[in-house]
Amino acid sequence: MLTVEANGTLIPQIGLGTWPMKGAECREAVLAALEIGYRHIDTAQMYSNEADVGAALEESHLDRDAVFVTTKIWPANFRRDDFSAAVEKSLDALRMDAVDLLLLHWPSPDIPLAETIEALNAAHDAGKARTIGVSNFNTRLIDEAVSLSAIPLALDQVEYHPFLDQGPVLAACRRHSMGTTAYCPIAKGKVAENPVIVGIAERLGRTPTQVALRWLIEQGVIAVPKSATPSRIAENFDIWGFSLDAADMAAISALKNPGGRIVNVDGFSPAWDT
Repeated sequence: MLTVEANGTLIPQIGLGTWPMKGAECREAVLAALEIGYRHIDTAQMYSNEADVGAALEESHLDRDAVFVTTKIWPANFRRDDFSAAVEKSLDALRMDAVDLLLLHWPSPDIPLAETIEALNAAHDAGKARTIGVSNFNTRLIDEAVSLSAIPLALDQVEYHPFLDQGPVLAACRRHSMGTTAYCPIAKGKVAENPVIVGIAERLGRTPTQVALRWLIEQGVIAVPKSATPSRIAENFDIWGFSLDAADMAAISALKNPGGRIVNVDGFSPAWDT
């Protein structure tokens, strides 16, 4: 599997997204993914499935260092003292001493970013997070977070798929040697209905989902598609044996549109760049 270097951290380029799976569904999906070959699992406190992810990792009997685990702290826990306790709660649920990547899940409109970045740095310095980053930050917030952090930030995790222009965020991340992780990378299945993507997939003997994921991979983006179905989990992983040419990449990139965004969270979504 390919990896992306993000400020010195190597991150597997395809991971399993776990929202909104819980319980047995989540555990079985994580186990299926690990058996297929995934080595990157994405979770968050807000998903209420960290314990399920931890149980699956334990059941897999893989060495702890064999799997890259990302989790995220919810903004309600962004105060300095609350943050530390929240990190401990996540680690307990995950059954591990440290998470590979710890992210701020959304920007907080109420708590100063300087306070939260200090707490995020403290988690890293205490050995609770091997690397740190942010999620759902626009370019202004990326620049601010980088300026406040003594520890290099690894990446920004954002919604990204062929129908949403994330050019400004990608450029900001590259400027700071950060990676970008795409959630909703297949636009909640909408890529399978798009005639441009379907046409490319038919020509290449691939599925539209695989083509959309390959489009991200060829940009150097990390993708964390979610599925609970083993066959779909395997399909999402099977994207290494083909490539897209420049015309394919341009045709898919041209699908971006002002109404392409799917995810907005009242009270937390920043002023998006696009």
